[in-house]
Amino acid sequence: MYFSLKTISALRGNSFFGKGFKYLFVTRYNSGVIRSSFPDIDIPNITIPEYIFRNFTKFPHKIAVECNLTGKRYTFEEVFVKSRNLNRSLRNKLNLKPGDIVALLLPNIPEYPICILGALMANLKVTAMNPNHTPTEISNQLDYVNAKAIVTLTTLTAVVQASIKLANRRMPIIGIKMEETDTIPEGIIDMMEFINTKIDIEDLPPVDTNNTAVLLYSSGTTGLPKGVELTHRNIIANVMQTSGPQIGVCQEATDQNQDVVPAILPIFHVYGMTSLMFLHMYNLCKIVTMPKFTPEHFVQLLINHKPQVLIIVPPIVNLLTNLSSVKKEHLESVRSIYCGGAPLSAQDEDNLSTKIGKKGSVKQGYGLTETSPTIFLSSVRTANLGIRGTVGELVANTSAMLIKYDNPDNVITSPYEHGELLVKGPQVMKGYYNREEENKNAFINGWFKTGDLAYYDENDLFFISERVKELIKVKGYQVSPAELEGVLRQHPDVIEAAVIGVAHNRYGEVPRAYIVPRPNHKVNVDNIQGYLAEKLADYKQLKGGIEILDNIPQSASGKILRKELRKKYIEELQQ
Repeated sequence: MYFSLKTISALRGNSFFGKGFKYLFVTRYNSGVIRSSFPDIDIPNITIPEYIFRNFTKFPHKIAVECNLTGKRYTFEEVFVKSRNLNRSLRNKLNLKPGDIVALLLPNIPEYPICILGALMANLKVTAMNPNHTPTEISNQLDYVNAKAIVTLTTLTAVVQASIKLANRRMPIIGIKMEETDTIPEGIIDMMEFINTKIDIEDLPPVDTNNTAVLLYSSGTTGLPKGVELTHRNIIANVMQTSGPQIGVCQEATDQNQDVVPAILPIFHVYGMTSLMFLHMYNLCKIVTMPKFTPEHFVQLLINHKPQVLIIVPPIVNLLTNLSSVKKEHLESVRSIYCGGAPLSAQDEDNLSTKIGKKGSVKQGYGLTETSPTIFLSSVRTANLGIRGTVGELVANTSAMLIKYDNPDNVITSPYEHGELLVKGPQVMKGYYNREEENKNAFINGWFKTGDLAYYDENDLFFISERVKELIKVKGYQVSPAELEGVLRQHPDVIEAAVIGVAHNRYGEVPRAYIVPRPNHKVNVDNIQGYLAEKLADYKQLKGGIEILDNIPQSASGKILRKELRKKYIEELQQ
């Protein structure tokens, strides 16, 4: 049974029908609109720093964040004081003004939350960047958002300087020493001077909570990477939506107990920033940062810090399950494991639960950069139902709808039918930064189009089946085929290129390219791989291989028919 999306939208907005009719249209059996079963929450009209800091006085001397590698640590009181100092230094010493954008090019280190919270206290905006990116990629982002300053490790300053030069810009560089023995290069500002110096100036009044707080890069549903504008309200809403006993991700600290949560996920990614850092810092957990993930460092963290909560992605689930050095006793302290970034099969859930000897301890969630990120999360109710492979149920204040992906005017109103997922909620982004056309395409009648295919069961639990969009997920990172194709086409021997994602037993997916040589040019595959290695991060490399074609299959409108390339690839595997 299907209803017209336009009809439903019109009826829901018609005040003639009153509250009773509105209630009728929030059940899947009538309109296809499914609303969260959780009670609505009241989102306070405050900024991210105001919200995060308001619990800090409960246990000011508990450790808030600690580095697994160096042992450097800060208490909750120190995080607050140093964030306030940074806020004043950025305004006083660098003359940054409200609305200016500060870029962070950092791995997971204890100073990361200080950098974000301090910049937000100064009414600045933050754009987070992948420290593994090349100067070309970094310069593109710096130029795109018009960053006014950048914070990085002292060991990365040469990369940053090359990036700034490529962007033809000038901006101050603030350096953070990973180790005490590291040196501050000439011309680089020492972060310690900013966070340890008290400046006697007034703090600014907080901005409107609907102002943009962070600009995070995403490929959205299609196209090249773009800046996602997440507001203070977006992120606070999502922290609140994923807190509380009904969700059960973490437990708020007490005099006797404090949950320990490893920061395995990169904080520059929305999953690591909101679902890990902001959520657990608000609940006064101890966050243990990992600057670089290695199996050896991870096992050592499990042994030394005995975490209660793990926030991870599918490749780490597979590592925990299959790595012989990870023993059952290493995971005895773990109460819950939450996995996101890509779908995890029911078998993968069971395999890890079996290894650690705790049935139902592995849970899933789903979200996007554009939704701050969480839309669905396994709750206590999900666990009690004992259904595996689900990404859980809608978080509070959130509604979802499925539409037929081949006929988007038709809304699905029955369980187990696959359709493209549309969502509404206070966590949905403000929009793409300076991308008016993409913003128009991202919404339909006020609903955000996720670009993913999903279905729900009779319990309103959701399952992500596959993606409509062409985004490739490599180790949880988003890779845009359009970006890779653009770089490939810049090679002097290549006239056309298409990129698809292919399955990989270690990374989930990897990019595979099909290229057409220029006339009278001979393509050397090794040369192409080397060319990409200079321009793109490791996870964007063509680990799925390169194939030379006479032409790329395209539609009449010139759109690359990646479906045909995937079909070709599968047929070749079966030969």
